[in-house]
Amino acid sequence: MTETLRTDVVIIGGGIAGLWLLTRLRQAGFSGLLVEAEALGCAQSVCSQGIIHGGAKYALQGSVTQAANAIADMPSVWRACLAGNGEIDLSAGRILSEHHYLWSTGKLGSRMVAFFASKAVRGRVQPAEGDAIPPAFRDPGFKGMLYQLDEVVLDVPSVLGALAAHNEGCMMQARTETGHFELSAPGRPVALCYEGLRIEAERFVFTAGAGNAALIEAAQLRKPAMQLRPLNMVMVRHQHPHPIYAHCLGAGSKPRMTITSHPLPNGQWVWYLGGELAETGVERTDEAQIRQAQKELRAVLPWIDLREADWACLRINRAEPATSAKARPDTAYLYAKEHVLVGWPTKLALSPNLASEVLAQLGQQGVTPCQPQPEIPTARRVPIAANFWAGGFA
Repeated sequence: MTETLRTDVVIIGGGIAGLWLLTRLRQAGFSGLLVEAEALGCAQSVCSQGIIHGGAKYALQGSVTQAANAIADMPSVWRACLAGNGEIDLSAGRILSEHHYLWSTGKLGSRMVAFFASKAVRGRVQPAEGDAIPPAFRDPGFKGMLYQLDEVVLDVPSVLGALAAHNEGCMMQARTETGHFELSAPGRPVALCYEGLRIEAERFVFTAGAGNAALIEAAQLRKPAMQLRPLNMVMVRHQHPHPIYAHCLGAGSKPRMTITSHPLPNGQWVWYLGGELAETGVERTDEAQIRQAQKELRAVLPWIDLREADWACLRINRAEPATSAKARPDTAYLYAKEHVLVGWPTKLALSPNLASEVLAQLGQQGVTPCQPQPEIPTARRVPIAANFWAGGFA
């Protein structure tokens, strides 16, 4: 026996982007159903550093780039939501730090100092002085310069929980490899079929990150193409009492290292290391990457003793639309082909932007709410991904 569900929109992929879109769609009166293969946020979302970028790290060569401008408004959008008065109420989400920071190991060149003080980045970057200096940088051993960025840092699992709470009964777990699209000529998906369940919808939206590639093939689309940009992140579990949320300024256009801090139930902290260290680290073995991270931390934070710390690596892939030379996309991306929409936010911070793009596209296509919200079988409810910090060390 096959059960049939009918809904306006099916979203495949349950990270922050898919959940944000589901919430906005339902606010607009659409019925929606989100399908996730494993757990909400289990891939790119929960593995992100949780920084809501405002563009500062994309302007480290002393000029405001298109990428910096594209993301400039996102911190204010997220802050409004976290305060409970934005487009989505995320007041149940946890803020790890109200600000991200940028530090240099020595004096900045006069050109960079002038740029950080210029109108171009006013409001995004300002010197951290007095009580605004985080405790970890108040040590006499710190001899560099420190700037405060208008970028909030989030505990991603708690934000996933806040988004999921708005959509109880509208999300289901189903392994994508066990299902298939029912296609009509000339290949337009009209239903998504799993064992014993057939889901009909007016539109299907793919927000599955790296999983979009298989979905594009299953829906018999010729494009868009996808690219993966891998990272080899480093986790450092230690007893140092002060968290760090900061980019270390390097010699090039990318942060030498980006650190976020995540608390464990036993009172320890895990530092999560990204930036250029993680990008170049994909060519190293995990052992070599840990040695490189230890060397870098001794160089940029020499006053902090990490000799008793535990170290581990986490290899992740950033999935994005393909670009020439695998360049980083500047904005959220949406491709529309008849009844299928394929999207990547390209950055966690741009998830609201992707949802707005989908809603605008539905309006352009003349799609309006018409189906009532279907009831999801309880046995198919999808869990929220567990925080991976505690289990990340051997």
